[in-house]
Amino acid sequence: MRRLQTEKLKPGMIVARPIYSSDGRILLHSGIELDTNYISRLAAMGIVSVYVQDDLFGDVDIQDIVSEQTRIETMKTVKQNFLNLEQKQRLNLRQVQGTVDHILDEVLQNTNVLINLSDIRAFDDYTFGHSVNVCILSIITGISMGYHDAKLKELGIGALLHDIGKTMIDNRLLNKPGDLTHLEFQEVKCHTEYGFDILRQYNELSLLSAHIAFQHHERWDGQGYPRGLVGDSIHEYARIVAAVDVFDALMADRPYRPSYRLNQALHVLKRMSGIYLDPTCVNALLANIAVYPIGTIVVLNTGDIGIVMDVNREQPARPVVKVIYDMYHHRLPQPHEVDLSKRGNITVAKALTDDDIERLRHGLRDNKEE
Repeated sequence: MRRLQTEKLKPGMIVARPIYSSDGRILLHSGIELDTNYISRLAAMGIVSVYVQDDLFGDVDIQDIVSEQTRIETMKTVKQNFLNLEQKQRLNLRQVQGTVDHILDEVLQNTNVLINLSDIRAFDDYTFGHSVNVCILSIITGISMGYHDAKLKELGIGALLHDIGKTMIDNRLLNKPGDLTHLEFQEVKCHTEYGFDILRQYNELSLLSAHIAFQHHERWDGQGYPRGLVGDSIHEYARIVAAVDVFDALMADRPYRPSYRLNQALHVLKRMSGIYLDPTCVNALLANIAVYPIGTIVVLNTGDIGIVMDVNREQPARPVVKVIYDMYHHRLPQPHEVDLSKRGNITVAKALTDDDIERLRHGLRDNKEE
């Protein structure tokens, strides 16, 4: 399967991964054949991209580090607690703690799995899906930094609730497609202080978890907010969440732009390392991200074309590739797998974009016609 922008969907394509709303309802099941009505409704709901089956390379099983059910339940937990605050009710911290425990259990069972898959979110659900991803990625990063269970739980709870202060900000401002005015940006920035003020009222919550909400927009060089803290004066939990927050924001579809490609997001993250972000936290995060995620279509330096079937944690830039087409775009009668970690002379030349794949599709059609 591959992720395709909604505007590039065509009738007849098959949905490869279900799309959920933040309350757990399935917006579209996997296996559904798209028609013009479905495509129009997806666009109207603010869904910018969809995973579809790929007839050129077949489908591969992409293992997520956390189960789909856990992701759904976590998003429901975040949404319900945001709603509680909006209705002047208390946070259900027992529910939050239980949810983080489930995530931690699943992550610890899958420590050998690199991050391979991005979720699909409607614009209106961005904050909830973002909170879930930031929690998962922060825990994974904490594990790479040697955190024990108690620290991982503090980190996970704070990461899940890092944007809780946004309940005090007008949604029209948070989802504004254009540039914010100076006054609007000043108001949005206040979500860090609002979040800290909310969380420190709960004695059962670690004050360090609350500081994640307060400090996750501080920057390594002191150019962040709300207090302009520098380097190690920012708590390490917040420095982890700051790196993860940037990465997940880049990888998400937004009203004003589609998601960055993975290589673009990694490039941005590396450029920010040591300036805006703690290099140690950035490196710990990057150690868990597949450079070429499973399902990526790649061209090898031999000219052969294939699909990434597995990744090597020790050498993330050298995945296992199933070679399906030769350098002349002829389909091989017997596709074969190549483990690049064991073939030093073979490397990935580039990963194909959606436009590249469409051009390849036309090229293959030409070969058939010949």
